[in-house]
Amino acid sequence: MAGFGQPAEPCPCGGERYANCCEPFHLGKVRPVSAEQLMRSRYSAYSRDLIDYLIETHPSELPQAQRRQALKASNRGVRWTRLRITATEAGEAGDLTGTVTFEAHYRQAGHTNVLRECSRFGRQGEVLEGRWLYLDAEA
Repeated sequence: MAGFGQPAEPCPCGGERYANCCEPFHLGKVRPVSAEQLMRSRYSAYSRDLIDYLIETHPSELPQAQRRQALKASNRGVRWTRLRITATEAGEAGDLTGTVTFEAHYRQAGHTNVLRECSRFGRQGEVLEGRWLYLDAEA
């Protein structure tokens, strides 16, 4: 399957090997158990251009085709180079919400940039089977 790595390849999120870190989430074998795991797996999905995973982990009222097109356009020409988690609040297995503050380093059009964000995550009971979802970014 395109976009998936070799067993010894490092994970884009800075964790261990990709095969033991974010790949199981991307393949749907397991679900993230914390907001930070979901955030890291979403960063890795951006890094690997796994648009379907990004759509699955972010609820939206927009039509899926429109979301796919927008995500592809915003990620075109971007090379994600490093993730640095600077803070987390709640977002563990027993929580319903959590935040992850991070710096995502990337290169685009020959320039090095840093995206700084405090992302909000949530999970909702039986409807979503308790799985974590990206909600939005705090101002």
